[in-house]
Amino acid sequence: MPASTKTLRRSLLVTSAALTSLALTAPAALAAPSPTPSASPSATPPAAMSTVGGARLGMPGTQVDLGTDAPVVPKDITARSWIVADAESGDVLAAHNAHWRLAPASTLKMLFADTVLPKFPATMTHKVTTADLAGVGAGSSMVGIKENETYTVRDLWLGVFLRSGNDAVHVLSSMNQGVANTVREMNEHAEELQALDTTVVSPDGYDAEGQVSSAYDLTLFARSGLQKKDFREYCATPRAAFPGETKKDKKGKPYRSTFEIQNTNRLLSGTDSDIPVYQGIAGVKNGNTTNAGATFTGVAERNGHVLLVTVMHPEKNEHNEVYKETAKLLDWGFTALGKVRPVGELVAPTNAQPSAQPGANASPGQAGGETGGAAGTGQAAASAPAVGGSSGMGIALGIAGGALALLAGGVFLVNRRWPLPDLVRRRR
Repeated sequence: MPASTKTLRRSLLVTSAALTSLALTAPAALAAPSPTPSASPSATPPAAMSTVGGARLGMPGTQVDLGTDAPVVPKDITARSWIVADAESGDVLAAHNAHWRLAPASTLKMLFADTVLPKFPATMTHKVTTADLAGVGAGSSMVGIKENETYTVRDLWLGVFLRSGNDAVHVLSSMNQGVANTVREMNEHAEELQALDTTVVSPDGYDAEGQVSSAYDLTLFARSGLQKKDFREYCATPRAAFPGETKKDKKGKPYRSTFEIQNTNRLLSGTDSDIPVYQGIAGVKNGNTTNAGATFTGVAERNGHVLLVTVMHPEKNEHNEVYKETAKLLDWGFTALGKVRPVGELVAPTNAQPSAQPGANASPGQAGGETGGAAGTGQAAASAPAVGGSSGMGIALGIAGGALALLAGGVFLVNRRWPLPDLVRRRR
């Protein structure tokens, strides 16, 4: 980076820090502690955690600053870590051990998608080989990909988002020059997003020694991913048709069978009687492993406001507890908007472009009209079409058009709002 550019960025940071109400430390002070050596940390949060996004987010326990008439945070939230944030402004409304490094399970697939999704057009096809499926962990969630069958990239991403298919992740990783390269790129992208609590070992979130993330980082991944049109469509799809095996009819002619897959996000699919579809829900991703317990990041819109909530490892051992606690925190957040003072913020990526302005358009990206990087923006459309094969329930949140505008460095500190295009409500 030229010295003049460094000087300009440093000047912007100093100037904007004086204008923002949230005092942020210099980048060096934001560095998180070293990763935990195990994916199964203690049940007690560390006394000192990262302060990315604000000093209070590095404190253990619940952090909230209630104003007049503000509702209290629900008392029956048992998650080891959680966060409630405004997806547009980046304000963190409340948090609990936000930077506690925990096993992420399949919520890590949000980072996988945000890293790999722009590389391949949705219509691109790939014939699966034995090598593509090598290394899929025992007991993994699978969508049912078969060797020697051909799938579109769109098929594979539906398998990732709806069924959390580790087989689909490994095929896409193989297409992306292998698992090792994909893991390297995911770690690099996490650093760009300032998700410094995260260490990726396996791209699918399968329990692995040293693989950790945090509620804060998972929320950054969701916020960045939701800039991408395909990401929004896939994570908001309740159900879809998925290609099965090639068979022959009675006359010996080959044909491709299909079967229905449903989104494992219970707040979106409404497949369990004890978890109704959440009003305005639009994804994002759930997970569950032995070390991680249940994890979930959700995005929902209500009355023109969009909230992101991440919940990690509820201690209460009840069916669908992670969704129940997420719904309670979303309800609280929508009620608390305008009545609480932020306790921190979701920071901007380090590679956000200085020239970006709210609502500005950038050149098209690589994949189906997507922007190529975290800082790009695209043309806004009136609505998002349903993903091929999805049911009449439709897309819950087609945040139409291109990516959210990002501002770099100190400019972002002055104006942290990411304008969202029009929202498409769930069709009942």
